[in-house]
Parts: sequence; structure tokens; C-alpha cells
Amino acid sequence: MDWLLVSVMNGVVYGLLLFMVSAGLTLIFGMMGVLNFAHASFYMLGAYFAFSLQARIGFWGAILVAPIIVGAVGVVVERYFLRRVHQYGHAHELLLTFGLSFMIAELVKLFYGNYPVNYRIPGSLDFAAFAVGGLDYPAYRVLMGGVAMAMFVLIYLLLTRTRVGIIVRSAIYKPRMAEALGHNVPLVFMGVFGVGAALAGLAGAVAGAFYTTNPNMALELGVMVFVVVVVGGLGSLGGAMLASILIGTITSLSVGIDASLSDLFALFGARQWAEGVGGLLTLKVSSTAGTIPFALMLLILLVRPHGLLGEKG
Repeated sequence: MDWLLVSVMNGVVYGLLLFMVSAGLTLIFGMMGVLNFAHASFYMLGAYFAFSLQARIGFWGAILVAPIIVGAVGVVVERYFLRRVHQYGHAHELLLTFGLSFMIAELVKLFYGNYPVNYRIPGSLDFAAFAVGGLDYPAYRVLMGGVAMAMFVLIYLLLTRTRVGIIVRSAIYKPRMAEALGHNVPLVFMGVFGVGAALAGLAGAVAGAFYTTNPNMALELGVMVFVVVVVGGLGSLGGAMLASILIGTITSLSVGIDASLSDLFALFGARQWAEGVGGLLTLKVSSTAGTIPFALMLLILLVRPHGLLGEKG
């Protein structure tokens, strides 16, 4: 029972981390229709900027300043790169951001080296929040989950309860009308892209101190973020939250299940047949944990192509 509780808690926290990264991507796609392949690179930049700033302005100062710098990088990318190819369609945007992700990765290796850096949680935050089954549960995990929840609430309120949200939504659905009312639509899009990049930078600054900050962290998490966005529904903030927690929990639980389909057949007296067939029937669930989110994505695309909470196109 303790194992189940800890696995669920770890899965929820990991899912909330996925949401912190995918929220910016969801926001950018939902507002601008741009599927940014370099989004996970902004997550990596947030971790590295926070690592560099920590020695100068402290941990909390780095957590606050690093996302602002990443947001500024996002603004530059949208203004001087994406805006120039936007008129040519999604293919050019995908190719541009795909190449940009490799450039950022190489620049990180050039300045920081091709190895993990010593970005760690400060001693004041390295303590147990509570104990579960004799095991201490890190307070920093709880902090990461709290930051993700606060991010979700703030974005939702910003888009639905403020004048800024009204202007942003009007610039998306009725850009000509928004321009006629005196709003600078390109500036709105640039701001949205910058905010989306800053959210990914915040995720990197917070999570990089707990997980490993290395040049491959964008690649490690980037693919999973796209799975989250597809499963939740392109452009759906609520869908991204639901899919993140679902994928995080399933992944965490499956890692600890040391059983296979042949064990299930054994309940019906058919273990020998299942083992004779071999193949997938004898694979342990824990050994296939990494593929389960992708299988879920394929299932969602077949049954509900627009995602769990996405709007039908």
C-alpha cells in the first residue's frame, strides 16, 4: 500500500512537471498555431541560466530571473526568425524550430560542456515534507507540484478573467477586427510566444535543481511533452493538465509492476500456453514503461484524434 501511495505521488509530481513544460507549448499552439520543436530547449535554457545565476543572486533570485531571460530569448526567436517564415506555413516553422533546437543544444555544450552541471537544491530546501511507509518524501517535490498548480490557475485566470486575455483571444480568432480596434496583433503574438518560452524556462529553473541538468535534458523530456500535448488536445490547457497527470501516474505505476501478461493468463490456467507463445506476453510491465505513453497516444489518435479535451477541427 505504501508503494502504491508513493508511486501515485511521484507520478502526479512528474505529471505536473510535464504540465509546466507543456503549458507554454499549448499556449503557443493554441494562440498562434505554431508547433514549436525548440520548446523543450527553452526548458533546458531555464535550468542552465538558473545554474549560472544561483551563485550571484541566490537560488530564489535565479528562479525568478532565469524565466525572464528565457522569455526574452523567445521574443527574439519570434520576432527575428518565426515571423519571417510564418507566411510560408507550418512546414517552414517546424523546420526552423527543429534546427533551432540543435543550435541551442550545441551552444549549451560549447559554454557548459557535454556533461551535467552541479545545479542542486539549496540546503534550506533539502528536507522531508512527511514520511510515507518509513520513507521521507522530499519537500522540494511538493514545491514543484505547487508551482505547477499555481501556474495552471494563473494562466487560466489570465486568459478568462482579464482584459489581456480578451485581447489575446480576439487577436487569434478575429485578427483583422482586433487590428481595426487598434491592437497590435504581431506584438500580441510576440508576447504570447515570449510568455510560453518563459513558462518553459520556469519549469527548467525549478526542476533542474531536482533532476539532472545536462545537455540532453531537452531531448529527454521534449518527446514526452509532445505526447502530452497530443493526448490532451492541441491548444487545450485543461487537456494538457489532464494528460500530464495521466501519463505521469501511469508511467510511475508501471515502473514498479514486475508482472507480465503471462501472469494474467496464469489466473485462467493458461500460463504454459502464454509462455509458449512468448513475445509481448512474457515482457514485464516495468520493462515497457517507457513505451506506454506512446501507446496511449496512438490509442487516442485512433479513437479521439482531437485529444481528450481538444476541440474538433
